[in-house]
Amino acid sequence: MARGVVKHRSRLSRSSDFRRVYRQGSSTASRFLVLYSFRRSPEAGDEGPRLGLSVSKKLGGAVVRNRIKRLLREAFRACEGRLAKEYDYVVIARPQLTELIARDDKGAVEQALRELLQRAGLLVAEVDA
Repeated sequence: MARGVVKHRSRLSRSSDFRRVYRQGSSTASRFLVLYSFRRSPEAGDEGPRLGLSVSKKLGGAVVRNRIKRLLREAFRACEGRLAKEYDYVVIARPQLTELIARDDKGAVEQALRELLQRAGLLVAEVDA
């Protein structure tokens, strides 16, 4: 698999999956992002945490939106080892996120996502091997 690519099976793509997370899940928000999380049933299989992204056209053109999605996927992958496997997540980018990215601060998007996941109580403590 190419470097920097989230496996397609670990992504939410169907609108029915997004709808279920929005309606039945819980949400947490920050200045930069909104996070919805939903615990899947055990029968759904153990395929790991799945991510869905929503980036509005209000944030910019296709190039800007695709960059935001790429940065969010990278940030999610960095936190993936500390996330419960039975959850689906939807991350919605707010307009202030473009300001954060414009500062060109390396790791700022990852930090914003990690803080939001911590606030939601979804990060488990890292286990030392």
